[in-house]
Amino acid sequence: MTQVDFYILKDSQPQARPMFTCRLTEKAYKQGHQVYIHTESPAQLKQIDDLLWTFRAGSFLPHAIHAEGKATGQPILLGQNTEPEGNNDVLVNLSGEVPSFFSRFSRVVEPVAADDNARAAARERYRYYQDRGYTLNTHKL
Repeated sequence: MTQVDFYILKDSQPQARPMFTCRLTEKAYKQGHQVYIHTESPAQLKQIDDLLWTFRAGSFLPHAIHAEGKATGQPILLGQNTEPEGNNDVLVNLSGEVPSFFSRFSRVVEPVAADDNARAAARERYRYYQDRGYTLNTHKL
């Protein structure tokens, strides 16, 4: 069954959540996991795509933007409103909604920004997972 981890960020800077996403993705990649980053908007997708190249000096995370019907074979995929084929290890959900395909992943990561609106939306997602019996963990950073 899918394990869901909520990471509650303390830093209220706008870059805190995207930077955390990159660091977490790098850690998962180095541990041999495949990662799918589900974004909320085309702008957020571009932001994460750009950051994966530049978030840390000397970092290189092989990734690609997932296009529906096209498998890329990259260990890290980014997408918005698309379900990846074959990549079912780690889902990083940056969307305000629970993706309909989340349950096929072994692990779902929910980074939560430090503002009240983001936390209220995260509480709704938490209840959604909880009501369906998923294993939930909360990490306060």
